[in-house]
Amino acid sequence: MSLAFLATLTIVAVAVSMVLAVLAGAVAALLARSDGATTAAALTRAGVAFGGTLTLLAVLVTMARALLV
Repeated sequence: MSLAFLATLTIVAVAVSMVLAVLAGAVAALLARSDGATTAAALTRAGVAFGGTLTLLAVLVTMARALLV
């Protein structure tokens, strides 16, 4: 595969991962607030969800890129 294709695929994968992680964080914050948590607690839960999601997706993107090379 060409280097340009792999670079484009990596950029798209990282962008999609970021969007999914932000959405997971936002949903976690909304669910926490609807459960009656304070704003600080909701932001903490959102941060944990964002970080966990981003970590898992980074592992998947790295693994997929390694398989393509």
